[in-house]
Amino acid sequence: MSLITLPNYKEQSPDVKERFDRLKKRSVKMTVNELYKTFDTKKGPILKNVSFSTYKREFTSVIGPSGCGKSTLIRLVAGLESIDSGSINVSGTEVKKPGIERGMVFQEYTLFPWLTVTENVMYGLLRQNRSKAEAKKEALKWINLVGLDNYQDAYPSQLSGGMKQRVAIARSLATQPEMLLMDEPFGALDAQTRARMQAYLLQIWRNIDISIMFVTHDLDEAVYLSDRIIVLKGNPGEIAEIIEVPISRPRSPEQFLTPEFLATKKRLEALIHRNKEEEAVPVIPTTDLVNEIM
Repeated sequence: MSLITLPNYKEQSPDVKERFDRLKKRSVKMTVNELYKTFDTKKGPILKNVSFSTYKREFTSVIGPSGCGKSTLIRLVAGLESIDSGSINVSGTEVKKPGIERGMVFQEYTLFPWLTVTENVMYGLLRQNRSKAEAKKEALKWINLVGLDNYQDAYPSQLSGGMKQRVAIARSLATQPEMLLMDEPFGALDAQTRARMQAYLLQIWRNIDISIMFVTHDLDEAVYLSDRIIVLKGNPGEIAEIIEVPISRPRSPEQFLTPEFLATKKRLEALIHRNKEEEAVPVIPTTDLVNEIM
């Protein structure tokens, strides 16, 4: 059995290179500058010196070993956690708290069980002081976009996990944010439902003017969905590398087996495993080491 020689993950075909050239000519949507975050523990900072920018309509994923601060990073972008030092700017405005320009989708199904699908999607619109008639009209548009027009009067208990998450996405999009922040939104779904949700998300993203920041632990998912992937080290969470995915768009499941896809995934595995190995190495204080030798 012959081994497959994979290309360099940094190599880009002419159409991929042209796509990245166009992307980098767009306006910058978000700037993260020397971000530092710690919690009241002895482990030190969870995020340290994190700096990067994203562009308008870019799909960016964040991956890294467990505990590296992926979810903390996206919660800081959402304004749900306070920043110790550094800054986050979205469309030139510094993030200090949650705002309507940033929609958030969590892994858990954060729907109100006593409200119907339509009422759940209307919730944010009503809080923007929209009239009930206007909010319902807008909600139905987004419900239709995520393919749930036959379930507009259903309650969350009557929906599957994938359908609940589609409602959560519709609710986040209904207020027309500039950015959609997603914290492992498909992590609790089975493989088949997860694949369908990935396809739904790409279809939605292609049809609306929005930037997406997507946290995941699934390497295939990160490569399949993203323009660029931000890889974090662990303990503390620093940027190990930002990878430009060398795969053409539109994406399809058949691309999972292409040399470009496999080469990118291999690089991600090397980065993640290297981080895990570094975390596993015990640090022996010098005095203890001297005593042990003596």
